[in-house]
Amino acid sequence: MLLEGKKILIMGIRNKWSIAFGIAKSAYENGAKLIFTYMGEENKERIEALIAEFEGSKAYVLDGASEDEKVRETFTKIKEENGKVDGIVHAIAHANTEELHNDFIFTSKEGFSHACDVSSYSFVLATRMAKELELLNEKASLVTLTYHGSTKVIDNYNVMGVAKAALEASVRYLAENLGREEMRVNAVSAGPIKTLSAKGIKDFSSVLTVIEEKAPLHKNVTTTQVGDVTTFLLSSMSDCITGQVVYADNGYNIIGI
Repeated sequence: MLLEGKKILIMGIRNKWSIAFGIAKSAYENGAKLIFTYMGEENKERIEALIAEFEGSKAYVLDGASEDEKVRETFTKIKEENGKVDGIVHAIAHANTEELHNDFIFTSKEGFSHACDVSSYSFVLATRMAKELELLNEKASLVTLTYHGSTKVIDNYNVMGVAKAALEASVRYLAENLGREEMRVNAVSAGPIKTLSAKGIKDFSSVLTVIEEKAPLHKNVTTTQVGDVTTFLLSSMSDCITGQVVYADNGYNIIGI
């Protein structure tokens, strides 16, 4: 098993349809002990029920993944109760609905800042805080989630494309910083998946249809497949890969027209 004896922190678990859950399932099946963060103390019972199948896992509330002190407090507690971790998966992103439904030119300053703060800076903060608190084991691997809208114009993705572009640039700079200590940082660019977050994108179903028509493998990717790619990046089998955006989209990104 690729992650036997490894402890993996997954940030942003929401429900069983989420990419984070697919990653958790793959990591667990490959021997990892799982630790989660989630939003909202009121969701505690639901999240604990959700992760019950991952024996020995723990979940910690984190309201404010882009707020220094809140991340410090949660990470400190995680280290005190679990020791160091071997990997972090960042599955946190958000943009205001109106910024996705209107043309990009109408993006508000507040909406722009919010999307970049939550979707991009939160990964930089999590990485820095984990480093400062000595939460990371030697040769730790960090993985975040991105999307093709970071490099191409995707209808109704708008400010999230900008936030993901910032996230991908952050991956490269963080990889250079952490590489000095043999820690790795990568991103997985998953194809579109019908998650709760995707519901905020207008006409999302039409995107799925286009993928089936044009992707070389003529099908949409699943959370299980994205989970397996992420497990590979968390494992020692990918120990020469860092600073990369790895596409898990059935090849759609290579198609021009």
